[in-house]
Formats: sequence, C-alpha cells, structure tokens
Amino acid sequence: MPGIILTQNQTFLIGPVAKILGYIMEGIFFCLDKIGIPNIGLSIILFTIVIYLLMMPLTIKQQKFSKLSAKMNPELQAIQAKYKNKKDNESMMRMNEETQAVYAKYGVSATGSCVQLLIQMPILFALYRVIYAMPAYVGKIKDAFFPLVDKLIAQAGSTEFIQTFKDAAMFTKQFSNEAFTGGNMDYVRNTFVDVLNRASTSEWNSIAEKFPSLSVDVNNTLETLEIYNNFLGLNIGNSPSFIVKEAISSGAYVMVAAAIAVPLLSAITQWINTKLMPQPESNNNSQDNPMASSMKTMNYMMPVMSAIFCYTLPAGMGLYWIAGSVVRSIQQVIINKHIDKMDLDELIKKNVEKRNKKLEKSGINPKTINNYANMSTRSIASKASSSSSMTQEERDLAMKKSTEYYSKNAKPGSIASKANMVKQYNEKNNRK
Repeated sequence: MPGIILTQNQTFLIGPVAKILGYIMEGIFFCLDKIGIPNIGLSIILFTIVIYLLMMPLTIKQQKFSKLSAKMNPELQAIQAKYKNKKDNESMMRMNEETQAVYAKYGVSATGSCVQLLIQMPILFALYRVIYAMPAYVGKIKDAFFPLVDKLIAQAGSTEFIQTFKDAAMFTKQFSNEAFTGGNMDYVRNTFVDVLNRASTSEWNSIAEKFPSLSVDVNNTLETLEIYNNFLGLNIGNSPSFIVKEAISSGAYVMVAAAIAVPLLSAITQWINTKLMPQPESNNNSQDNPMASSMKTMNYMMPVMSAIFCYTLPAGMGLYWIAGSVVRSIQQVIINKHIDKMDLDELIKKNVEKRNKKLEKSGINPKTINNYANMSTRSIASKASSSSSMTQEERDLAMKKSTEYYSKNAKPGSIASKANMVKQYNEKNNRK
C-alpha cells in the first residue's frame, strides 16, 4: 500500500540496506538467545564489530588515497598558486588540465575517496536505523510486546493516550496515515510497537495506571524487555538523563555514575579515534590550511557533540557509539601500521597500470595521456631542471595550438581531448 512506513525503514537505498543489516542483527540475537544470553547490548557490540570489519577494505582504500593526497598536495597547491588571480576562461581551463594531469600522474581520480564514502554512508545510516528500531528487524524482540499491544489497541482511548508519550511525535504521520485510520492491523500494531519501543519506564508504568486491566501484561512485557535491555546494570532502553533523574530521586547514586559513564566514554573514545585518524598536513609556505583548520575544529567538536547526544538518547545508542569508536580505533592502529609500511612508489605504479588498462578498454592510447601528464607536471615536480628545451613562449604557443586542435576534434576536458593535445604536440616536434 503506497505511503506505508511500517516499523522498518522504507527510505530509498537506506531501507533495503537496513533490511540486509537487520538479518545480521537477527542472526546475532538468535545465536545469543540459543546460548542463554538474549541481550540487546551485547548484540549491538557484536553487530558493530561485524559491520566495521566488513567495511574495513573500503576504509583501507580510502586511507591509501589520503596517503597519496599528501604526496600530491604540494603539486596541486603549486598549480593553485600559479593561477591564483587568473579568472579568465583560458587560465581556468589550463588550471583544470594541469590538475587532472597530476591525478593522472599518480593513477588516481579527483573523486578517488568519494566512491568509498558513498558506499559507507548508506551502510552507517542503515546501521543506525537497525539499532534504533530493533523490534522491526529482530522478531524475538518484537514478540516481547505481545500480547500487550493487541490488548492495548482494544482499549478505548489507547491511541490518544500513547500519543502523549515523549517520543510519539516522531510517528505523527503514521497515526494519520490512511492505513492506520483505516484499521490495517499490521500497520496499527507496528505503530504501537514503534512508540512503546521508545517509551521510558515511567511511561510504561503510566499504561498500567491508565488501564488497570493490563497491569499484568505491562509487568510481563517490562520484565522481558528489561532482561533484553539490561547491560551491566543499566537499562539501555532509557536515556542516561532519565536514569540520572530516577537514580537521584531514589538515592541510587551508583547508578548516576554508571549513567554518566556512557556519554563520558563516548566522548573519550571518539576523541581517541579522531587522534588516530590521518590529519591533513600543514603547508608552512602558505597561509593556514583551511582543511587542517577545519579538521582540528571537528576533532574537538565531535567528542563534545557525541557526549550531548548520548546523554539524551537511549543508552543503547551510546553503547553503539562507544563500540563503534573502539572498533574504529583498533582498526586505525592496524591500518596505520599497514599504511606506514606501504611503498608509495609501488602503489602509484599499480594505480597507473590499472588506469592504463581502463584507457585501453576505452580505445585510448595510455602513452599519450601519460606524456601529457608528465609534460604538464614537469615544471611543478622539479623546478630546478627541465627536460624540455622550449622557452615559455614556445610552450604557451604549443599549448594554444593544441587547445585549438582538441576543441575541433573532441569534447573539451575529456580524456580523448588531452590525448589529441599530446598527439598534436608530438607531431609538431617531430616535424622540427
């Protein structure tokens, strides 16, 4: 039925990925249940480890590109400095061509790390959705809400009552959806489960007070969920802020410390993780590096924001962030050792070979592109010497004629156009 949200996420791309990840989470919880420890907190930790291990190859590729970027940056910055105040079309075209030539020289593309990020982002968003709505993906957890949900739906005024819960506003569209108002029982049940899954202990108790006939079912459901949600004495279904308030009112100050430990550990592990990540190198010959400055600000802000979110969201989300930071930190230590031992020249050679094969498949001679790359980056890579005997005026004239040539024979900016430029340049020199 069009417009149905249901409990599972239906967002484009994220929804299908979340469904696949949901199978992994359900498998983990099933195994834990079979050995007698059906625990959501432990499931989150194991789930996080599995997903980050699966994404490790993408992380390594991304950081290899970062390593190459550090090597390319001096050449790229030299090009930017060369055309700093030149805004005419010819200068902008030359700047773009010389920049692309640097990437060609190292066998990478300007969007080298974007592919890995584009693959990782849906996975990370989907992972968050699975953890935040576990009853939607783990049948055993969803079953814990029954038969209470069916009995609650049958109570007059129950729909209006649960809409007064703190997080019920998140599901306003579901309550007004035609599937809900039309009495689609699967949709109605899922909506009730959505709201109850985010309800605090006090809100659960309010159900028993409002509907006394359901007090036994409420207690049975709460007992089951507390077994699932109990992690080192904390109910990870509640937020640390709620736990602190409840603990202070009851005088259980040990629980206050335990609750505060969640956002605190989240901030500390996040900070350690950012410190282990590769940092952009500053350029001493130029003004402050905007990227380095931005990264430095983020390194301080992210742990603080992590602590704030973890204090207000269910402790289960905080546990996920802590587990994620710890796993990423361990991965980063391993990756850093691997990257440090990596032979950059060998990596560049392999990248160029892969790129040449792609060019050959496209019917383009890689030698012409490589010649152009070397020609364009020669003066940048080594200012002390030059293998060309051409004067600057002669080089500019050759570039101008080459530009006219490829403008007539190929799409400007394409690989084919650059090949034509080199071809024309070589033909001119051979005639001499």
